[in-house]
Amino acid sequence: MSPSRRQSGFSLLELLIAMMIIAVIGTLGVKQYAKYSARARHLKATDNLKIVSEGLDQYYLKHGQYPELGSFESMVTPNSPLVKESLIASNMPAKDPWGQAYQGKSSKATYELKCEGDPTNPEELGPFTREPGRISGSSQGELAPAAPSGEPK
Repeated sequence: MSPSRRQSGFSLLELLIAMMIIAVIGTLGVKQYAKYSARARHLKATDNLKIVSEGLDQYYLKHGQYPELGSFESMVTPNSPLVKESLIASNMPAKDPWGQAYQGKSSKATYELKCEGDPTNPEELGPFTREPGRISGSSQGELAPAAPSGEPK
């Protein structure tokens, strides 16, 4: 071989550096994916409870009282008055996105719906509760109470 001829290809060191860069980028991507996936599950659980609470509120407006239901599962079954009156969809899940059962009950005067949240990240995406006019728990605020009629807001 003549010394003027240059060798083509990559050295082992260049390949190792390229593989390290790809590994770092991949690790960052997986962490971000897991973070956004957990937030999406929490948002889905929040939306599910919101749909059921809005169905309960509409039932109250229609009948002057909430239905007496002892569990969240009884609120979303096909025989539920909320489903029969088309106030919520018939395919509402009884379990949250993490596989835990939603908790809930309603009486003629009030209702309470609960989700345990993300069991792996309870500080940021932990449990939350919905009641008439109120949301409490993980990253939720309270709804402003309605002003009584005839009084300024």
